[in-house]
Amino acid sequence: MKTVFKALLLVPIALVVVLFAVANRAPVRVSFDPVSRDVPVFALDVPLFVVVLVALAAGVLVGGFASWLTQGKHRKAARRNRREAEALRSETQMLRAAVPDSALPALTNGRG
Repeated sequence: MKTVFKALLLVPIALVVVLFAVANRAPVRVSFDPVSRDVPVFALDVPLFVVVLVALAAGVLVGGFASWLTQGKHRKAARRNRREAEALRSETQMLRAAVPDSALPALTNGRG
């Protein structure tokens, strides 16, 4: 079922990307020289769809990186909680091993 939903979403997107690429094959000049318009030091002639797709990919990467940076505090808290849970788990096992079973209180199901 999941693959059907993926296909229903990704096939139209792929079709739009392919149609966009076919319709925008004309070369455009991409210049990285803000001073000289006529004879730029570094310029590329690439199809328009390449410029758009590279800009889109760069935006996705920058956005993902920014999101990853802002979620750092949550990852740090998760690591801290994981370490604390492991320490408590090992302490519980150590205490259970030190005390005989007859000395432990009976487990209740919480209903009184």
